[in-house]
Amino acid sequence: MPIAPNSAEARDIAYHIHGQTDLKAHEEKGPKIISKGDGVHVYDDDGKEFIEGLAGLWSVSLGFGEQRLVDAATKQLQELPYYHTFGHKTAPPVIDLSERLVGIAPDGLTKAVFQNSGSEAIDTAIKLVWCYHNAIDKPEKKKIIARVNAYHGTGIASASLTGLDRMHKAFDLPVTDRVLRTDCPHYYRFGEDGETEEDFATRCADNLEKLILDEGPDTVAAFFAEPVMGAGGVLVPAVTYFEKVQAILKKYDVLMVSDEVICGFGRTGNMWGAQTFGIKPDLLTCAKALSSSYLPISAVLVSEKIYEGIRDQSGDLGGFSHGYTYSGHPVPAAVAVETLKIYEERDIVGQVRNVAPALQDGLRAFADHPLVGEVRGVGLIAGVEVVADKATKEAFEPRAKVGPKIQALAEENGLLIRAMGDSIGFCPPLIIDKETIGEMMTRFAKTLDQTLAWAEAEKII
Repeated sequence: MPIAPNSAEARDIAYHIHGQTDLKAHEEKGPKIISKGDGVHVYDDDGKEFIEGLAGLWSVSLGFGEQRLVDAATKQLQELPYYHTFGHKTAPPVIDLSERLVGIAPDGLTKAVFQNSGSEAIDTAIKLVWCYHNAIDKPEKKKIIARVNAYHGTGIASASLTGLDRMHKAFDLPVTDRVLRTDCPHYYRFGEDGETEEDFATRCADNLEKLILDEGPDTVAAFFAEPVMGAGGVLVPAVTYFEKVQAILKKYDVLMVSDEVICGFGRTGNMWGAQTFGIKPDLLTCAKALSSSYLPISAVLVSEKIYEGIRDQSGDLGGFSHGYTYSGHPVPAAVAVETLKIYEERDIVGQVRNVAPALQDGLRAFADHPLVGEVRGVGLIAGVEVVADKATKEAFEPRAKVGPKIQALAEENGLLIRAMGDSIGFCPPLIIDKETIGEMMTRFAKTLDQTLAWAEAEKII
């Protein structure tokens, strides 16, 4: 007999395990079913309204129900519902999207190659790094440096670059000794007593240089970094960090890869996080807001230097043997084209710059709250870290689950945000207005006060 939709049996089968899900708790409670979206709000199957304070998963940049994106997908489905990009073939939306992406890319990025997710984009970037060094006759230059608390995806290779223990322990990751780990540039957590923020950035750069020298510069291929570290806790780099790191990379001929899966398309107040922080990437990965997440699509933007090396070698090997069945799928590509048109027509970067102070200043107003250790962010992405002791920055014991408690109480109060440990992430749709940001602050204030009362009653603080 078929299982009825939304029945208890259906909920038991649908585990939805991504994102630190406690499977036992999931069995007891079941999933929250979101059944409708409108602008910056979503509604569950009981009709309860929520402000979507994380844009889904850092991604629904134009909010829910943007009719132009629905129409773009429908039109393309009617004209050409599928084609591939193998064997010198493509479709018109893919050409249009490539030209538009390269047209807004940071300087030096001249080619685009498409995938279906951020994780696939990172895996592709890794392969391009390795392929390039083979092509220029540097076959030993293969090691990749990523950072503590980095998040680069959940594929085997992309999760190996990810610097979060919870992404590794149960999955036998990392799978390769080609992944090296360097410092997290979070001054609040890792700065030493008496050390200025710029001194801390210098120490991070010095440690990076030592790592490269210890490993051997002829073996180190690339440095992967998010401009703002998203799932690691919305960690904004220390002042002068990228300036100093890039000087080291240039010195030892190490490629710079900017992971813009979260930061791209206006999130930080510029079209790219690379532009916000002065990064000059050799490769750039993007996804999520590329289509406002209406359909899956991602891209790697490639410098001419890397493209030329791989191009010149491909004939010797009989071709460039990489791709996916859905690479450059015409329907997501058409939606992405329309998304980029909307960004330009509505000046989405200007919109972010206009409303961002309401989010950043609104959250910083909680700096004196007994639970709040640090508020950090840029543009329309921010994090609030809660602590057991403000003076010493002492963290809560993980088993106290204070961050998850904040997330749960916020949900009860009609606000969807994300706890990454005890750092609370905010990343609303880019179309949000100041009034709705103000309502977010009201709901978060109530949540923090409720959490404080709970923590005191449970003698957690």
